[in-house]
Amino acid sequence: MNALDVDAVRKDFPILDREVNGNPLVYLDSGNTSQKPRQVIDAVREHYELHNANVARSVHTLGTEATEAFEGAREKVAAFVGAGTAAEIVFTKNSTEAINLVAHAFTAGAQDPRLRLGPGDEIVITEMEHHSNIVPWQLLAQRTGATLRWFGLTDEGRLDLSRLEDLINERTKLVSVVHYSNLLGTINPVDVLVARARQVGALVLLDGSQSVPHIPVDVTALGADFVAFTGHKMLGPTGIGALWGRFELLDAMPPFLGGGSMIETVAMTGSTFMPPPARFEAGTPPIAEAVGLGAAVDYLSAVGMDAIQAHEKQLTAYALDALAATPDVRVIGPTDTADRGATISFTVDGIHPHDVGQILDDEGVQVRVGHHCARPTCVRFGVPATTRASFYLYTTISEIDALVRGLERVRKVFA
Repeated sequence: MNALDVDAVRKDFPILDREVNGNPLVYLDSGNTSQKPRQVIDAVREHYELHNANVARSVHTLGTEATEAFEGAREKVAAFVGAGTAAEIVFTKNSTEAINLVAHAFTAGAQDPRLRLGPGDEIVITEMEHHSNIVPWQLLAQRTGATLRWFGLTDEGRLDLSRLEDLINERTKLVSVVHYSNLLGTINPVDVLVARARQVGALVLLDGSQSVPHIPVDVTALGADFVAFTGHKMLGPTGIGALWGRFELLDAMPPFLGGGSMIETVAMTGSTFMPPPARFEAGTPPIAEAVGLGAAVDYLSAVGMDAIQAHEKQLTAYALDALAATPDVRVIGPTDTADRGATISFTVDGIHPHDVGQILDDEGVQVRVGHHCARPTCVRFGVPATTRASFYLYTTISEIDALVRGLERVRKVFA
């Protein structure tokens, strides 16, 4: 594995050359949205300049070029995550839509018994989920009468598996779990959860919003049934994400939205629908965004996901040590690099995270503050909110030093 040349990488990201409040930009909010390399920006611009047309509708040259680019992006994404076929990749606008698509398939009257859900059935999630992997299941439970249950967390920020066999049982129809926590940085033991789900015949969905951009992910090897992820966190444009699903499950699922391009035939008395993935992509899709995501996948593949993971592990170890040595700072989540990613949430004793974030911004340091759409996790750890620094392939050690200097100023301001 080649080491990541972070200086060379940074030259590809135009935004990293700018200043914020008179200071060099220090972007530590990649868990929220990543910055975009010039190659992705150019791919989107070139599409609009030379190939702009709708897809799957026209026989003219531009329509053919746009369709080939759109489906080519699907093939790139499929290969990137280890899908068996490109037909297992459904383009969505983000992970949230991908998860809702799956939730929509579960009904009391579903033809496939694996998707049939009603009173007495259970859905299992965890206390560390993003709201997008909580609310759809709450709504589904309300619609069907099913019961929502969840894994608790240890004080170290890891899943409490002591009730594994109780929580995932013969009544469980679906286990939906974040692969890599957006607040804690924890990387969950997917193998353990999948093995137990298989024992009881439950399906498994993984929220891969943070994992797919940062670590090598092979959806087939993971053993899950569905994986949701989003382009804007993996160097791609906003407005594009994907659902990977086992084809035979996608083929058993009803359409999510109705409209053009997802139908085989339409009559006034009824309609028939295309096979996946077209069945789930009604209307004009995010074409240029998909092209940009394809370019992002090309970029990540050229750098190498193993190299990115190794770089981020080094950054995380350095940052954890630096924050441990900073007075009044408490890290929320694992304090070592075992089974954790490059996202670190913390509090500064006696100072609200919004104040921390504002002063850091004065220094050019961009972090996220709040509950990070994971309020139950904050409640579990007894904090109203946290400050979160999240790293990526373009992050440097000197930027972590800038964060620590900024925290020293925070403490002086509120001393």
